[in-house]
Amino acid sequence: MIVFEKIRWKNFLSTGNQFTELGLNQIDSTLVVGCNGAGKSTMLDALCFCLFNKPFRKVSKGLLVNSVNEKDTLVELEFTIGTIEYKVIRGIKPAKFEIYRQGILLDQDAANRDYQKYLEQSILKLNFKSFTQVVILGSSTFVPFMQLPAGHRREVVEDILDIQVFSHMNMLLKERIKDNNESLRDCKYELQIADERIISQCKTLNSLTSVNDKRIELQQGQFDINEERMKDVQKKRAKIEKQIDNLADSEKEFDSLEKQYSKIKDLRSKLQGKLERTTKDFEFFQDNSSCPMCTQDIEESFRTMKIGILGRKKDDVLDATEQLKEQLVELRANMALMKDNHESVMEYRFEVQSLIKEEQRLMKTNTDILSLLKDLSNQPEIAGVQEELERLRKEYDDKESACAEVNKMAQDYKLAGTLLKDGGIKAKIISKYIPIINQSINRNLSAMDTYINFTLDEEFQEVIKSRYRDKFSYASFSEGEKQKIDLALLFTWRHVAKLKNSVRTNILILDEVFDSSLDTTATEELLKILKGMSKETNLFVISHKGEILAEKFSRTLRFGKVNGFSKIIEDV
Repeated sequence: MIVFEKIRWKNFLSTGNQFTELGLNQIDSTLVVGCNGAGKSTMLDALCFCLFNKPFRKVSKGLLVNSVNEKDTLVELEFTIGTIEYKVIRGIKPAKFEIYRQGILLDQDAANRDYQKYLEQSILKLNFKSFTQVVILGSSTFVPFMQLPAGHRREVVEDILDIQVFSHMNMLLKERIKDNNESLRDCKYELQIADERIISQCKTLNSLTSVNDKRIELQQGQFDINEERMKDVQKKRAKIEKQIDNLADSEKEFDSLEKQYSKIKDLRSKLQGKLERTTKDFEFFQDNSSCPMCTQDIEESFRTMKIGILGRKKDDVLDATEQLKEQLVELRANMALMKDNHESVMEYRFEVQSLIKEEQRLMKTNTDILSLLKDLSNQPEIAGVQEELERLRKEYDDKESACAEVNKMAQDYKLAGTLLKDGGIKAKIISKYIPIINQSINRNLSAMDTYINFTLDEEFQEVIKSRYRDKFSYASFSEGEKQKIDLALLFTWRHVAKLKNSVRTNILILDEVFDSSLDTTATEELLKILKGMSKETNLFVISHKGEILAEKFSRTLRFGKVNGFSKIIEDV
């Protein structure tokens, strides 16, 4: 329960530079009177301004500053909740907003809006609309419950039933859902980007691999061709070498004949030279009887002897030469017979050499191909692309896992939202209290001699029936009847708040309620209700009917103007 203890204000509206102080929990009932403009309703504006930063009446904040002093507007309010003492100080020119708890100023690092939110949600646990519905009933700018939009009616009831926490939770949930939706969008975008990167990397890898595979395929194909060619070369070489082996004896014989031919030819050449010399000497001695050099005569006997010897030698050499010639002819004939085989062997040997060179070339080529294939099978560029692809896939998996958590959270939020929306937990609680609320409303109406059946549904729309079951709406009633309904609702909200121990307060303020549409009977019935209220209630009634109502209240406060400033001029 909030127990308002004391309020004071200065330079507020028509109040001057001296504090006007008012105890709020000392007297059970107080009548506040005064002429129009005397400042008797100022306490309403001061109370609402101090708590909610706006007056009860529709007055702009700038006009709250006293027009004479034009500065130092200050309102101080003291209250307790349980055993904890609070003090709120709010000012204009200079701006001031302070909250004290047990005499210690609360942290003001947060923005004023958050500071105000803390006051309403964490300390008071009610907002301006709810406060005015359970504390104040006014006759001028006050908006009664039945004239509030459906959404605002719900806020008031939620505050009274102390279930606004679900609305706050829902607001927080909506913020989290908003953040979660942003996270989901981020996840979707990041997964899309990650997937595109993987696709791009796969294309790069496939392209490189395809080119590399084609190169490997081409080189492997050439390697296989070379291997088959080497097999063919080896087979052909073996075949030719076998043919050479088959002609080996013939070739040896040809070589022997060739050597013999070469020897005989050399010998014949030598004999031919000897024959020429012998013939020359023979012809010299046959043709000359004296020495051509020295002109000396050659003895005839010597000459004859020489001629005989040289003639025989000549004949011998000639015979030998002829024999060698015959041998050469015979050898050539024999060699001619073996020439084809020899030429075949020579061709075979040449072909073998060619085949050996080709085999060596093919072996070298395939060795180079194997080295290239090894390099192609271990491409650093492809390995780097593959490694990057694995990294991107892991990154995608990590993001997908994180996004799964975000999505799970979204499902959890959806479930929580179902529970926290108006048709969820709050609806269950409201449906439980609707019968109690309706019972209290009708009891209060009956106490004010108003016999209608007034009920609120779970959407807080009225259903009004007379004793004859005729249906009405709130708008169809007279102003006096509307005021009775407003009072019945006010007392109901205070009753329910007491049951819930939620937004209970000690003060109840009625602003000019007795000055409006209530007839004498209704006035008397209302006074009875007020008199029967809890001892914990401190009632303040603002009225022009001081002379009529004074005896009904424990105290009368009279406001008036002194030197142009409003102040309390009488406290009886």
